[in-house]
Amino acid sequence: MPRKQPITVERITDAALEVVATEGYDALTIRRVAAVLGTGPSSLYAHIVTKDDIDELLIGRLYAEVVLPEPDTGAWREQLLGVYTQIRDLYLKYPGVSRAALATVPTNLETLRVGEGILAILLAGGIDPRTAAWTRDALSLYVSAYALEQSLVQLRRRDPDQDWVLSHDELLARFRALPAERFPETRRHAADLISGPAPDRFEFTVRLLIS
Repeated sequence: MPRKQPITVERITDAALEVVATEGYDALTIRRVAAVLGTGPSSLYAHIVTKDDIDELLIGRLYAEVVLPEPDTGAWREQLLGVYTQIRDLYLKYPGVSRAALATVPTNLETLRVGEGILAILLAGGIDPRTAAWTRDALSLYVSAYALEQSLVQLRRRDPDQDWVLSHDELLARFRALPAERFPETRRHAADLISGPAPDRFEFTVRLLIS
């Protein structure tokens, strides 16, 4: 009979990522992670206590992949956009995982490493420390929310019972069918309201916050 692999933090994190990648973040529980590992929940408690611990492990694992540039006073805006684009793409690989970032106070060393790098880029741009700190917070919240919205839309598009996700043309038609006396600007600017692919809107908003 083959000997069972020991339960480790790395294996718990691997299993948690597998659950999120295949079933979505809503399916992530200690019991589900234990099932993937072929064990019972009590076997995990030597390494984790609550689901918050799993959230922290997940975000730490993703942030370990983020490549931080050496802060450059002449290119700090592009550097920020680059770092947050990496974070966005990592979140989008695992549907809903950005909720874990919204729910945890960063204490994982990899999460702190990325936060330190972002702060250093802002400070290199000549931003005063408090403004840099609040800007980092605002950008991080936006990126998490953006990724969560995109993930929810993708998950619901896979569900045949979900009919609220409208196509571009359907949404445009609905806006233009609104009563003109109550929604004159929405009707007039309907095409602008729904224009642009999601990545373009993402870059626009990050640049707007940075500016």
